[in-house]
Amino acid sequence: MGDALVSLAVTALGLGVAIVVVDGVSATTPWGVLLAALAVAVGDLVLRAPLRVLATVAGAGGALVAGLAAQVLVLWGALSVASGVEVTSGWAVLWVLVLTSVVMAVGRWLWGASDNEYVVADVVRRAQRGARVPAGEPGERPRGMLVVQLDGVSAPVLDQAFDAGLVPTMQRWVEDGTHRLAPWWATVPCTTPAAQAGILHGAADQIPAFRWWDRDLRRLVVTNHPDDAALVEERLSDGSGLLTGGGTAVATMFSGDAASSYLVMSRGRRHGLGPGPGYVRFFARPFVLARAVTVTVGEVVKELYQARRQTVHDVRPRVPRGGWYVLLRAVTNVLLRDLATSLVADALVRGDPTVFVDLVDHDEVAHHAGPTRPESLRSLEGLDQVLRILEQVVRVAPREYDLVVLSDHGQSLGSTFEQVEGRSLLATVRALMAEPDVDGLESTDGEDWGPLNALLTSVLGRPGDPVVLGPDAGPERRRGRARRDGGVPRVREHGRAPRADGTGSDDAVPDVVVVGSGNLGLVWFPDAPARLVLEEVQERWPGLVAGLAARPAVGVVVVDSRTRGLVAVGRSGLRLLEAEGDVVEGDDPLAAYPGRARADLVRAARLPHTGDLLVVSAVDARGHVHAFEGQVGSHGGLGGPQNLAFLLHPSDLAVDDALCEDAAGGRVLVGPDAVHAQLVAWLVARGVRPVGPGTRHDVGRGAGHAVGGAPAVGDDVGSGVGDDVAGGAARGAGEAT
Repeated sequence: MGDALVSLAVTALGLGVAIVVVDGVSATTPWGVLLAALAVAVGDLVLRAPLRVLATVAGAGGALVAGLAAQVLVLWGALSVASGVEVTSGWAVLWVLVLTSVVMAVGRWLWGASDNEYVVADVVRRAQRGARVPAGEPGERPRGMLVVQLDGVSAPVLDQAFDAGLVPTMQRWVEDGTHRLAPWWATVPCTTPAAQAGILHGAADQIPAFRWWDRDLRRLVVTNHPDDAALVEERLSDGSGLLTGGGTAVATMFSGDAASSYLVMSRGRRHGLGPGPGYVRFFARPFVLARAVTVTVGEVVKELYQARRQTVHDVRPRVPRGGWYVLLRAVTNVLLRDLATSLVADALVRGDPTVFVDLVDHDEVAHHAGPTRPESLRSLEGLDQVLRILEQVVRVAPREYDLVVLSDHGQSLGSTFEQVEGRSLLATVRALMAEPDVDGLESTDGEDWGPLNALLTSVLGRPGDPVVLGPDAGPERRRGRARRDGGVPRVREHGRAPRADGTGSDDAVPDVVVVGSGNLGLVWFPDAPARLVLEEVQERWPGLVAGLAARPAVGVVVVDSRTRGLVAVGRSGLRLLEAEGDVVEGDDPLAAYPGRARADLVRAARLPHTGDLLVVSAVDARGHVHAFEGQVGSHGGLGGPQNLAFLLHPSDLAVDDALCEDAAGGRVLVGPDAVHAQLVAWLVARGVRPVGPGTRHDVGRGAGHAVGGAPAVGDDVGSGVGDDVAGGAARGAGEAT
């Protein structure tokens, strides 16, 4: 009753201010405004059921249209029936709706309350009315699990947020002893698609980058395109994902084999945004959507101010923050976050056994502002408020939910590759491929590649220590067509390959494809039917590998070889990654990276569809990297806190040491497949999920072990530098291909 009275008073206040301001609507008595507010509440209750029926048929789009129409009709009817209130213009009703929402949003901001608590207020009240077990009474409700992913939040950034008081809900859980906070190691590629393929399906080894060249399909696969996401899920799903058995996925890349999915990329083309009735509460409740849109506009203004502030104060490093990103940040940090909160609350009240939601607020801001910049850290406040609200819903849900919070990766700060080099990775590769002869000579850029080329020739040309080769080793890899003309290669631009007349053809195959996933760059030579080995690359383009490795913004280039296995090539030395023991010639190119770099690079370089060349940017002593995309905060490769994700879990659910490896200075889960195995084990322990055949527990597929039997080496991450793609508008575009 108290909540209802407060809601009624706030609505009446907003209506009163709007009626005073808007021409075409007038009120002769305050009681008329109060009656109008009461009529709005009654109209909302009356229309909710028929709107749900309509949304079942019309889907999410129908729910949006019907919901907006219902809000206008309810308000118009309320103003018309309330005594003492007169309406003379239909357009005035729309303005009253908008201004009331503005007043209510500003009022909540001034009062200091959560800016999205109103989204689930009626859900909580409905659950309290229908709850069979009083809130807080354990043991009598069936168990369930809610997993909330805070996209791109590294363990070090979360520690800073704790100290700054930005995440009081999570801090309370840890200090009260209900939850424990642990890091986990995000293996290369540390991107959201790879992480969710692992966490939701236990199959991270199907994802070599955020986007990649598929030799069988003869095109780029981009994971945030619905058709491609569906294709990838078909490859990785075995029907026993994390959310199998009636679970719900909200705002994820893949479904986890959920029964219900909302805003899931892999099901977008076939299933749309998800079942329509789930959207009715958000779209049809008076002022809910309008308030969310109002705050979204406010987020646009805030972004414009913060971007201008970086420029005025000459904050470095920084990247331009204009274009579509301004709107994208506002939509993801307000509108989609409120919508996702509403959808998750509905799933909890329904009693779905497992629920997984991805909240991307921090990741979007950090890509353009930097992961530790003030606006990025402040985005964690909104995420923590969502957790506090969902905690309230969990208390009154028909199941006793374990609330698990985790991240998929972190982010690392640094100037972009192009800012350091003056040109993109694509342009650099093209220039090096066009060099006619660099053996023993300096390039046109003045770099001396002779010593490194001589070292490569020496190591590859002499017998050495035995190496353990992956499944791709052998003569079948060497089917590439020789290209000796040294000409400028054809390139694939934005998914269109050139044909003879230059207009583009789906049948033409480019000579080179270059993409960036944070500070991990991948290079393919698609005219070859299989991955080229180092000897073939050296024969075709003698200065390519040495020239890339010599660039100041490049730290290491990884390439397979015919007889020596995977080779990591640095500016002044190389390392055989699959040799027994440490085989280093010259300076160790992995010295600046975390101790797990060798194991991570072996795994990444043996994944299906991985690049012919893997390029990882340089990393400095502060953990700064250089993204191959236009991002000042990035993830995907190695260096800095991007590989240090976190797992916040109930204290009575222990992390299984058998699933852990030595990393990050201790025993931690390594790779998203290991996180999947741990979550499944917890679900089994709670009785949410039965033990049976078909459940993936083989963390060796993607949890830091090399693929195809190659050993997982270099497990000590305590040394080195250790303390994604890419997000936002840049995710689907690629650096250049």
